[in-house]
Amino acid sequence: MSHFFISAAHKSSGKTTLSLGLCAALKSRNLKVRPFKKGPDYIDPMWLSRAAGADCHNLDFNTMHDEEIRRTFHHYSAGFDISLIEGNKGLYDGLNLDGSNSNAALAMLLNAPVILVIDARGMTRGIAPLILGYQAFEPGLNIAGVILNQLGGSRHEAKLRAVIAHYTDVPVIGAVHHDQDLTITERHLGLIPSNEMNEAQKRIELLGQRIAQQVDLDALLAIAHTAKFSFDPVSTEQPSSFRLPAPCRIGVARDAAFGFYYPGDMEAFQQAGAELVYFDTLHDKELPRVDGLFIGGGFPETQMSALESNRSMRQSVRNAVESGMPIYAECGGLMYLTRSLSWNREHCEMAGAIPADTVMHEKPQGRGYVKLQETANHPWPMVKNTGQTPEIAAHEFHYSSLENIKGVKFAYDVLRGTGIDGNHDGIVYKNVLGCYVHLRDVDENHWVQRFLRFVQQHRSAKPTAPQ
Repeated sequence: MSHFFISAAHKSSGKTTLSLGLCAALKSRNLKVRPFKKGPDYIDPMWLSRAAGADCHNLDFNTMHDEEIRRTFHHYSAGFDISLIEGNKGLYDGLNLDGSNSNAALAMLLNAPVILVIDARGMTRGIAPLILGYQAFEPGLNIAGVILNQLGGSRHEAKLRAVIAHYTDVPVIGAVHHDQDLTITERHLGLIPSNEMNEAQKRIELLGQRIAQQVDLDALLAIAHTAKFSFDPVSTEQPSSFRLPAPCRIGVARDAAFGFYYPGDMEAFQQAGAELVYFDTLHDKELPRVDGLFIGGGFPETQMSALESNRSMRQSVRNAVESGMPIYAECGGLMYLTRSLSWNREHCEMAGAIPADTVMHEKPQGRGYVKLQETANHPWPMVKNTGQTPEIAAHEFHYSSLENIKGVKFAYDVLRGTGIDGNHDGIVYKNVLGCYVHLRDVDENHWVQRFLRFVQQHRSAKPTAPQ
């Protein structure tokens, strides 16, 4: 199994741009490339999936145990020529003081050689102690190569190569010069999602061409081929194999406003026997004929005028809520279900299905890892009845907050994080569960199975979306 880990000395070193370019460049060599992303993230994986032509899967210490991470990596790497794992933040950054949830820890767990990306702007001889320090800090880690980024020109490159060759034993496998054409526009959550950017494919192709010219792909492949990884399950417990007794149809909002979905979660729906029916909140006039809805996160604030203009869809969604259709909405989906959305002095009507109003702010209102405790109000049936309400690991990242909330119950107490009001999350209104947090279907939280059981309980003989 050939694989490598792209990390950096610090955040914003350009590792995502390089990872995209490497995926595209390797794919252009007719290699089957499987991308992975460390931590909770939707936007970078959307780009990586598009660049590689294969779904990007997340590997996250917060929601997954070590064996599950290894199993996930093994499962999705099978049948691919090479796997690229992109880290988050810096190589040694993480929440735990001992580094047990850092990029370095993940690289060692997967026995992945690390390619260290260094933003070399303003650096010459000082790059040597940086590399030596990163090597010495974690002796068990294999820093197998360096890609220099944001170089000022050929003279700058030559100096850095000479310094690194003189003081270290780490090969320079790439030197990427500063190039404004390689920049992907960002907004408050990072890169603009690829589903919003019309020129996404052209930008990826350009990245692939430029990276292929400035990175030694043969040297990279040789490093990746040295990786040794095997997976022998320690646990005898098998992953969930839940199947619905009868097929059902789940409507999934997917358009420029809503696109934050984990591929593994979508697979869990399909493996359980659910048919995913995608619909467009911006252009479709009404909901498709479905038994339940999943409205994920995204950027409804950037599409708020178009969402408001589609009155028939808003009415269709409101009717579905009032008729008792099971609905799960995360973050952007929650915002869409409220009465209104206000941002930059603009005020637009939303679906009006949840008695609350959404207001955007300049600074994040909630971000990072979250720990939730279920309350007795949670509507979904348990997978295992242990007699205890479980704690759930999740994540949040939202610049909005809810105001004027009336007549709702909450499914979660927030033990860590912000949620809706700092203490609660998961508005329960009729058969709707609307959260700011993002769940992930993993061993410790098979939320897809629970939601489908809930849909099954409330499904009528002939599934329809009320109009």
